[in-house]
Amino acid sequence: MPPSVIRFLRAAGRLLLALAAVAGLVVVFLALLVLTDGAGSGLAAWLTTLAVATVLALWRGRRRTRPARLVPFVPVVVAAALTASVCLPTVPSARRYPSALPFVATQHWRLATGSRVAVYHYPPAKAATRRPVPLVYLNGGPVRSISLLDHRFLQLLARRGYDVHAYEQAGGGRSDLLPMEQYTISRSVRDLGAFLDRLGRGRVDVLGFSSGGAVLTRALADPHIAARVHRAVIAEPGPMDGPTARIAGHKGRKSARGLAPALTGPRSTHVPRYAVAFGLLQLGLLTPENGLVGQAEGDNAFTAADLGDDTASAYCARDAHRIPVEDTARNFSFSPAASLRIQRTVRDSPSLTAQLRRSRTPAMLMIAECSSQVRQWETAVLANDPAVQRTQYLPGVGHHMWNGLDANSERAYAALTAFLQNKPAPLPNYPTRDDIPAFLREHR
Repeated sequence: MPPSVIRFLRAAGRLLLALAAVAGLVVVFLALLVLTDGAGSGLAAWLTTLAVATVLALWRGRRRTRPARLVPFVPVVVAAALTASVCLPTVPSARRYPSALPFVATQHWRLATGSRVAVYHYPPAKAATRRPVPLVYLNGGPVRSISLLDHRFLQLLARRGYDVHAYEQAGGGRSDLLPMEQYTISRSVRDLGAFLDRLGRGRVDVLGFSSGGAVLTRALADPHIAARVHRAVIAEPGPMDGPTARIAGHKGRKSARGLAPALTGPRSTHVPRYAVAFGLLQLGLLTPENGLVGQAEGDNAFTAADLGDDTASAYCARDAHRIPVEDTARNFSFSPAASLRIQRTVRDSPSLTAQLRRSRTPAMLMIAECSSQVRQWETAVLANDPAVQRTQYLPGVGHHMWNGLDANSERAYAALTAFLQNKPAPLPNYPTRDDIPAFLREHR
């Protein structure tokens, strides 16, 4: 074999060994990051990795000549530089709240639970027939700002005579953050009760969407809170309790997930620090209370583009190339850690069935044809709440039913207002409790 080839092979071998050393040190860093739960913004893991790597580099170079002793330190320096990027914040660590909305005033209410929440009020239009019962809206998230798309639907309700009140749940949008350990599904339910008390308007109608629908479902199982609810509309609910959350069911008709163009705009997950933090958090390898990225920093970093296909999954496949802009960067806010913690408290909660079966508050369930929710999350409400008087299965829409496409918002409004006014439904009452087995079997 020619000497030049031998030299090339030796150089290639040394390069591969160096790359393997760098990769090994990165793996050690990530393992320590998990073991320390990101303590000290990841510096505990970084310093430990650097110390171990330095000791190994000294040991490897102990019998070499002075210049050659520096060679084992090259992978150490490269790995240290790569992993240091995970420890360096690129956004402020103090919460930056979304700017004020130009079309509605933001109030802040301190609830009896201690939560300080952002509140929005859309009074009924003067030209419309005023509805006698106020309407409260609970948005999804669970710890997320109310999107501009939702605000437009609330404005539609106000133009038709509804006195609409909404609040962003603790930690979401313009509401103040809570200590991470206080984000629980039971706290969300107590906040709803405290909000209704503070509102002071007697019994009100409540519309709960997505995770807001799960909060409303659990509130209906609490007689003290349910007594303040006149009528309840549960739209596309998340799981109501642990047994429901653990059901491995199917979803609705095909959504636009995987079909829609990727959302444009900056992504925090293109930054090593947040890609690692959010990835390990999603895998359950970091706790929501981790020391790597604090709650406020994580909220500041997370963008709408980071949601990826989650946004597309809220629309039917046929709408994949015309998904509306749901929000703006100035209004969007999502807390990944707090949301994940609330979801985990739902999964850890005991069955709600016995309490829900005692509910007497008139309720309606709204289900989308292309729902991204597990069907059993929705049918569990219908099966176990005897006060659900009707179900409206909305064809041609996904999880975000009032999406402004075609006449979808008007159809959602028609189904909602017919129930609130105790008028005949615009759509068949489907599925009924008797229809549930066939509804699930046919993958509707």
